[in-house]
Amino acid sequence: MIRHHTFGPQRIVCLTEETTEWLYLLGQEARIVGISGYTVRPRRARQEKPKVSAFLSAKIDKILALQPDCVLGFSDLQADIASSLIQAGVQVTIFNQRSVDEIFSMLYQVAAMVGQADQGLQRLQALRAELDAMAQRAAGFKRRPRVFFEEWDEPHISAIRWVSELMGIAGGDDVFPELALQSLGKDRIIAQGQSIVDRAPDIIIGSWCGKKFRPDKVAARPGWQDVPAVRHGQIFEIKSADILQPGPAALTDGVAQLHRIFAEWESVHG
Repeated sequence: MIRHHTFGPQRIVCLTEETTEWLYLLGQEARIVGISGYTVRPRRARQEKPKVSAFLSAKIDKILALQPDCVLGFSDLQADIASSLIQAGVQVTIFNQRSVDEIFSMLYQVAAMVGQADQGLQRLQALRAELDAMAQRAAGFKRRPRVFFEEWDEPHISAIRWVSELMGIAGGDDVFPELALQSLGKDRIIAQGQSIVDRAPDIIIGSWCGKKFRPDKVAARPGWQDVPAVRHGQIFEIKSADILQPGPAALTDGVAQLHRIFAEWESVHG
């Protein structure tokens, strides 16, 4: 009898949602032994897997008790968690994807780690083709809306790079493209609300990370009554789970919602 070996890590802890969602899509969820408490995609992951971390903190003892052979995380903000686990002898991979291309690269690497490079590549090529088709449709817009994407309200924080790039693919133009290049939230703070008013966005999209977006509060900001987006009632929410996770969600649901909002605006104003 030939024994089949399964290669790659067998006991994975995912400290953020996007790797969990991707492993489920690849049919590799059996390898996951722990997830982030913020996970909402896929829904069943919350019922099936123990929650072992927030974003900036993790239950190190709980993770070690799960005996993971690999921990996957995201960003410099998880450096302390990673350090504690590495000191305890655990293999840790921290991705730091900030652009659309880097998201694709991360997804390919994770697929390869679990022996699913071919399936991963097929899925990623299909995703890329959908984004290209969307960009083609958006190229037909007579006018592209100017868009302010607000990641946080107090202080105002503008769109992170992959969101800014997805807005471009979907047919809109980020009114703060220079801030999108800053990887840290604190470097995307807009000190004066006036500068947002000055850039006169046609559309405002809010995605306050983990907090309900309030369009009425945005519209009522002092001095904002003449902003085109406020005047025409073009203030929308995209849930942070759909757009602020640098993984499959942003490349599918998130960008689709952006495109729908922009196309509706263009059909009236184009």
